[in-house]
Amino acid sequence: MIIVMKPEATEEQINFVSEKLKKHGFGVHFSRGTERTVIGAIGDKSAIEIEAFSVLPGVSEIIPIRKPFKLVSREFRKEDSVIKLNKNVSIGGKSPVCVIAGPCAVEGRDEIIEIAKEVKAAGATALRGGAFKPRTSPYSFQGLGVAGLKYLAEAGKKAGLPVVTELMDVRDLKHVVEYADVIQIGARNIQNFSLLKEVGKVKTPVLLKRGAATTIEELLMSAEYILSGGNHNVILCERGIRTFETYTRNTLDLNAVPVIKKLSHLPVVVDPSHGTGKWDLVEAMSLASVAAGADGLIIEVHQHPEEAFSDGGQSLRPETFARLIKRLKSVAQAVGRNL
Repeated sequence: MIIVMKPEATEEQINFVSEKLKKHGFGVHFSRGTERTVIGAIGDKSAIEIEAFSVLPGVSEIIPIRKPFKLVSREFRKEDSVIKLNKNVSIGGKSPVCVIAGPCAVEGRDEIIEIAKEVKAAGATALRGGAFKPRTSPYSFQGLGVAGLKYLAEAGKKAGLPVVTELMDVRDLKHVVEYADVIQIGARNIQNFSLLKEVGKVKTPVLLKRGAATTIEELLMSAEYILSGGNHNVILCERGIRTFETYTRNTLDLNAVPVIKKLSHLPVVVDPSHGTGKWDLVEAMSLASVAAGADGLIIEVHQHPEEAFSDGGQSLRPETFARLIKRLKSVAQAVGRNL
């Protein structure tokens, strides 16, 4: 349930309600908007008399949250959440559409620095690159590990971009937090609840990708794991789902963008690279994603896709990416956004 405090409620009254909830065994989470403070009470409602809380000083009303996801829901927070990737870049709300670009994998120091500078010059607002790579085949390139993280961080600093990279194993969390601005939880780990609990304990923003066979509700429930651990800096990512269609790598579910925005206050980005698996479809799906209301895009870009260690077939060349950015600006303007 959520307890809505009156606009004029004092800090003393807010703290009194919070402490009373904690004494009854509730987890307490705050959402402070421009007009009201909301206290999310996570726990067994039968443990208290709700009427007793409704008459406490400063309390306006008590609203039960009917959805299985609580902290993620619009009922808990009506305003869009804005997540800061670093001091210069934010995503969500009225922030400019965030474009995260870079290669699927960090392949070397010189290569990642070069591509970082190129995507920055084209208009990207963040750099992506995998140091730990989940691959279907155990014989495929698995990433450079911590060395790759260091190269990625160096490239980000040289280009002036925050960096996004995937975390696969909780044992690598300390390294990813040290070198990256955003932790990506990939589609394969969407329901790795032990991993989600651990990233819930840090404050680094988390980009949570929808799984190939994950419903929207399951995506939101996975996000709930992270928020319930204390990390409210979560960005949701639609990256395609598995259907009977085989022409594309996945079926990019753009319905998910407005649906998630209706159900949740968290920012939504779209990954048209994994969503289609074909570089020549990325532009159309990127434009459609922004038109549908996406807060950001994550796009694979490589200098020489034919030589890429992974996902070359869905990677844009830097010059193609630069042309896409120009077209994206027009679409963003048409739907009242900036890029």
